[in-house]
Amino acid sequence: MRYSGLKVITEGLFGNKGWGPAWRNPAPKAEYDAIIIGGGGHGLSTAYYLAKNHGLTNIAVLEKGYLGSGNIGRNTTIVRANYYMPGNSEFYSHSLKLWEGLEAELNYNVMHSQRGQLILAHSDGQRDTLARRGNAMINQGDDAELWTLDQVKDFAPYLDFAQTRFPIYGGLMHKRGGTARHDAVAWGYARGADRRGVDLIQNCEVTGIDIENGVVKGVQTTRGAIRAKKVGMLVAGRSSQVAAMAGMRLPIESHVLQAFVTEGLKPIIDSVISFGMGHFYISQSDKGGLVFGGDLDFYASYAARGNLPMVEHVMEAAMTLMPMIGRAKVLRSWGGIMDMSVDGSPIIDKTHIEGLFVDAGWNYGGFKAAPASGWCMAHLMATGEPHEVARRFRLDRFRTGHVMDEEATGSQHNLH
Repeated sequence: MRYSGLKVITEGLFGNKGWGPAWRNPAPKAEYDAIIIGGGGHGLSTAYYLAKNHGLTNIAVLEKGYLGSGNIGRNTTIVRANYYMPGNSEFYSHSLKLWEGLEAELNYNVMHSQRGQLILAHSDGQRDTLARRGNAMINQGDDAELWTLDQVKDFAPYLDFAQTRFPIYGGLMHKRGGTARHDAVAWGYARGADRRGVDLIQNCEVTGIDIENGVVKGVQTTRGAIRAKKVGMLVAGRSSQVAAMAGMRLPIESHVLQAFVTEGLKPIIDSVISFGMGHFYISQSDKGGLVFGGDLDFYASYAARGNLPMVEHVMEAAMTLMPMIGRAKVLRSWGGIMDMSVDGSPIIDKTHIEGLFVDAGWNYGGFKAAPASGWCMAHLMATGEPHEVARRFRLDRFRTGHVMDEEATGSQHNLH
């Protein structure tokens, strides 16, 4: 079934009784050419691009819960390509280009809105750093504008420009940045993969990885053993646990990152605003809720919930930046399990076990990376060679010391 405006109108007039399931619900087969562990944004996009770009259709995606039940449905939906360091810069630039054609590619409305992202500067040094980042973005082929204080005032008059603790000096505007609907991204990739023959197996937890003489042979699951020539691990905050099934220890810690949403309000914030001094970011959803978040809870945990001190910290940053938010009622909060690598940059690589691949360590950048992560992981699994834009995301960089510390946002061992 292809979606169209006419179909939506027709179904609305006749009680929405003509919609069919968006994807099949097959039983697992005994053997596949490739298995993807993890039915989130990265796993589903990998399966989709394996089928579309490389013609592999005997693939299964194994998800222990329901599709999209992990971090793809637990984030603040920001899409951007404003990274500075070589390796990250070209990767996220590639991802943004994929985002810009994603709805046409999938024939699915992922609600990608390029409303722009504004990063605020609160000192001369911070403004100089943003200028340097903006130049790197432009050299990469992406957009960046260094804004003066007056430009920021004209664009976002609701910010507190009078407070003196964190004065606003200007900002860096990335107009191609914005947001997308997280659930719709998972559903769009799931539907696209299913239409190309991929089996999406829900409620199928992987409990072991079968290895013989250094070669992967398949996996053990709650629904029985499944053989496969290739296995990809794309499980975000559970990466360390799944890798341990293969006897591997990844340079990753799992932390909680909280997010919040308010009641629906009239349109007021028409972009993504990032507070440079408080690690606070905010946008407004299509439903009118203000969606915002802050920093990690700074303790290792697999619990998808946070702690009250970090709630207080985020609310303090919100009030400092825009006191008007104090009148909004917070409806709910949630936590995602973040796979924090030591250098704050991701891993897309082969492992020492033949046929076993890992895609992990997305830190704060997992949602915006979903298209390019799937594209590059699919290329790696199909060809055995890293894609050009992900060539620096090697696993052995932690052993050789060639790390990519983008913003010192990796797992910070000195803090716990």
